[in-house]
Amino acid sequence: MGASASGGRSGGKRRMNADINVVPYIDVMLVLLIIFMVTAPLLTQGVDVELPQTEAAPLTIDDEPLTLSVNREGEMLLNRGERAGEPLEDEEVVRIAGAISRNADPGREQIVLVEGHRKANYEYVAKAMTLLQTAGVKKIGFVTDPVDVGPQGER
Repeated sequence: MGASASGGRSGGKRRMNADINVVPYIDVMLVLLIIFMVTAPLLTQGVDVELPQTEAAPLTIDDEPLTLSVNREGEMLLNRGERAGEPLEDEEVVRIAGAISRNADPGREQIVLVEGHRKANYEYVAKAMTLLQTAGVKKIGFVTDPVDVGPQGER
């Protein structure tokens, strides 16, 4: 009666279980997976800008360049920095573009693309280019849409 009265086979002492309980880790992983699945489409949104159409050859760039978007109202937005996608004041554009340009790989020149809305006043785009030059950017390019060519070469 000694073994059954003490509550176990080992004489009253319970053996410790050394297994790791992974169920809470799986729960956390599934929650993180759901969060990333919901937020990933939100990260790919950009600024809605109607680009002018040209017949320029496409530019091939290894990594995503710094892009300064100018919307129809003349607001300037950068695609990188602490306030990416938000309208910026002139001083902020110069500060952020200058910092990114100075921190770029010294072996390659940093190119900054200007993305002007098709119906934006030319003054806004020229102002954006002047701010980039003030920031020390040496190479500036324009983003355009290709010209729509019909089946027989008509525009």
